[in-house]
Amino acid sequence: MLILDAETVRELLDPLLDSGALVEVLAPAMEALSRGDVSLPPRIAAMVEQRSAYLGAMPVYLKQPEILAAKIISVFPENDPEQHHTHYATILLFDPKSGEPLAMLDGGDITAVRTAAGSALATRLLARDDAQILTIVGTGVQARAHAKALAAIGDPSLIQIAGRNMAKVEQLARDLDAELNVSVTANSSIEKAVREGDIICTTTHAAEPVVEWSWIKPGTHINSVGVNPSGREIDAATVQNGRVFVEAISSALSPPPGGANELIWPIRDGLITADHICGEIGAVSSGDIAGRRDDTEVTLYKSVGVGVQDAVAADLVYRQAVAKGLGISLEN
Repeated sequence: MLILDAETVRELLDPLLDSGALVEVLAPAMEALSRGDVSLPPRIAAMVEQRSAYLGAMPVYLKQPEILAAKIISVFPENDPEQHHTHYATILLFDPKSGEPLAMLDGGDITAVRTAAGSALATRLLARDDAQILTIVGTGVQARAHAKALAAIGDPSLIQIAGRNMAKVEQLARDLDAELNVSVTANSSIEKAVREGDIICTTTHAAEPVVEWSWIKPGTHINSVGVNPSGREIDAATVQNGRVFVEAISSALSPPPGGANELIWPIRDGLITADHICGEIGAVSSGDIAGRRDDTEVTLYKSVGVGVQDAVAADLVYRQAVAKGLGISLEN
């Protein structure tokens, strides 16, 4: 079994995100998921209620390319960022013919990057062709990964960072401005940044909405990837008025912590029905359903993260590691 630590995974993963290669392998995997060619049971979790935390398990089997994998992830949103990450993850790859363990990978960066690559795929499929301004709400790992992923697949004229902690907003904007070939600025107002954005990415753990429908201009595309078992980052009116897409309908509507309160709560409150979800992003990618229909529609991609994304990203990293002779090999 090959062991790949966080440093090695990061070394292999960053070029895959920066080049757009990860987005390219995600597209057929999401199409397979929508066709029913993936075994993806509901996420299960042990809840650590006194810390608003959980330990989750996400197994998956893909038929083509044949991948058998499982991710174990801990989410502790109350962690002090000076001492611990809020997310820790390990991904296991198995030989799909024998079940023998092939590799164990640190999954922290894979979790962030595959989520951002999923948003990049959704943006490519749903955003207006002339979208120029990218607004990112949030300052954590997902915010950074989204800036890199969307810059790699598009040509934004400006990236704006907004959030509740201005010091973190300014630091992330400085870091990304130095790293990316596009201007990145800090915006002191979430509302102003959202009003100006053609593409909006919300990457928060907010309990209360950070985006409101009245702020969103016609033709905007939104990627919402934040998950909070006791809250939501997008208001109900945005969901009601937007054209909504997800990775997998069954996952998006599953009970906490797997599902999206942004969708579950409006259904609970009688504001929408499950049929309001237009479909899965894989079906848009394959052409089975329409995505954006005109330049005035507001499209919303609500992501909860699905194991197929982890599996294809981990498999790609694993194959790169084998080809380059990286990692530590252990006898099974």
